[in-house]
Amino acid sequence: MDNLGVLALLALLPILVVGTLLLGLRWPARTAMPVGLAVVVGVALLTWRMSPVAVGASVVQGLLIALGLLWIIFGALLLLETLTKSGALQTIRAGFTTISPDRRVQVIIVAWLFGSFIEGAAGFGTPAAVVAPLLLALGFPAAAAVMAGLIIQSTPVSFGAVGTPMLTGLGTGLADTSGALAPEVQARADALGLDHLGFVAHTATQVATIHAIVGILVPLILVTLMCGFYGEKRSFRAGLAVAPFAVYGALAMIVPYVTVAYLLGPEFPSLLGGFLGLLLVMYTSSKGFLMPSDVWDFPPRERWSDRWTGTVDPTREAATLTRSMSMARAWSPYVIVAALLLLTRNVPAIKEFLTGPAVIQVPDIFGTGISQNLDLLYSPGAIFLLVCLATYVLHGMSRSQIAASWRVAGGQLGGAAFALLCAVPLVRIFINSGPDFNAAGLDSMPITLARAAADLAGQGWPVVSPFIGALGAFVAGSNTVSNMMFALFQFNTGLGIGAASPETVAALQAVGGAAGNMVAVHNVVAAAATVGLLGREGDLIRKTILPMTYYCLAAGGIGYLWIFGFALNAGLVVLLVVVLALVVTGVRMVRTPDAWNPEVVRV
Repeated sequence: MDNLGVLALLALLPILVVGTLLLGLRWPARTAMPVGLAVVVGVALLTWRMSPVAVGASVVQGLLIALGLLWIIFGALLLLETLTKSGALQTIRAGFTTISPDRRVQVIIVAWLFGSFIEGAAGFGTPAAVVAPLLLALGFPAAAAVMAGLIIQSTPVSFGAVGTPMLTGLGTGLADTSGALAPEVQARADALGLDHLGFVAHTATQVATIHAIVGILVPLILVTLMCGFYGEKRSFRAGLAVAPFAVYGALAMIVPYVTVAYLLGPEFPSLLGGFLGLLLVMYTSSKGFLMPSDVWDFPPRERWSDRWTGTVDPTREAATLTRSMSMARAWSPYVIVAALLLLTRNVPAIKEFLTGPAVIQVPDIFGTGISQNLDLLYSPGAIFLLVCLATYVLHGMSRSQIAASWRVAGGQLGGAAFALLCAVPLVRIFINSGPDFNAAGLDSMPITLARAAADLAGQGWPVVSPFIGALGAFVAGSNTVSNMMFALFQFNTGLGIGAASPETVAALQAVGGAAGNMVAVHNVVAAAATVGLLGREGDLIRKTILPMTYYCLAAGGIGYLWIFGFALNAGLVVLLVVVLALVVTGVRMVRTPDAWNPEVVRV
């Protein structure tokens, strides 16, 4: 079969099935993902003619990756339970209330600023695993906590894990099989007088610039959706009321973020941007700067919808604790988490050991050449566990408290396991379906989808480009993997549409790949598991798809103008229509909030 349109529809089929079941029918991920896995296996065997051995090896690879994700989830659950049993969360909650009892202020400080710092240090979904339980402990509904943890998986993501999506994702994605830049990319690098790393850093500055412009509104969108979906009056206006503080919080992170990207390279924008922004905003907030005149809070807990809450409620147990604890002791586990993340990611000798001799290697699965490593000691899961052990001593916990924390965390882990053990193999089959593993000589399913989209978009491709990056992140759960899949394709498409700077199209790929983390299925499952919200993944994605769409459209518009200016063609017409649609949608959301609430509208 060589009909690109038909192949693209077949490649899209597993995603459509999963999306329909999760978003349309509201099936839980543990039920929807096995169906999606069966569909992708059928498409791989019958249309792409992958060998059963290659499909089996991809499944095994996916199961190994899923084990790594479950390791992180267990560590996050155990840390939350440890801090709950020790009474630390009661003190932390009181501390944030001292800065401001306003939930809009709290979510910007904890999710946007602290989350950006954690993203810069660790990446790979860690911020949601840290932020969601912390917000839950502060008294946020579980669904609101996860939504916040996912929405901030956008601007900082491209520079997460000390720049991994740029250095590894983009750097590898633009290379040929020898590891050097592909010839067409090398020609552009030569024209700019740059080597491989220099060209990646140059492209990364464009990534940072686009993120900075789009990301200015992320905290405002976050608080607006939180107020509209989880407020007493379901009013988006309550979020818009703190626009000055939200934009200030955004700039506090973004200004150092962009400055670092241009001056120091792609390793530290999110890390330093989040850290410096956190210090600045916490200080100025304690002095009352730009604090809202009224205090916004969620409705009383007894009036919460059943769909807001999960099976984890640390506030209930914290309310029964009378033991006092200093703020320094209460926060010490999170300080140790941040310190260990920085240490293990930035001290070469430690990093080399944890990513070398300490890694469990599973090479050449079933003789296919497909391999997978388990870096369990380098994983944030190991850091969470180590911090739990330290907390037992620092907080003077009893044996009964420790045993209870392990018992609760272990019980909560089981719900996430099955969904991830189906979701990640689906992803690996999808990605591994390329010519190395199929007898039909076809491009992989992701590349087939991207080529069909490029044929349809033509000169308007920059507007579409971020959505391809988001697609890659949606199926892979990783900006890094999305960039590895699509960066060279995006660069060549940039050449094809006559872009003077084709690396800008590759930059749009990276920005879209970051935004796609907001809706990546196994990111959603992992974050939901940390607050006991399994089975509600569809509700969460129905909410986070709104900011993801804004992010990709805004980035695409900026990219289009960057490449073509205001030259009148079909692409500019599409862009103007999109901008008009965004404005109209925003006005309608403010006027009729219930029409956009997944808990009100039934599909």
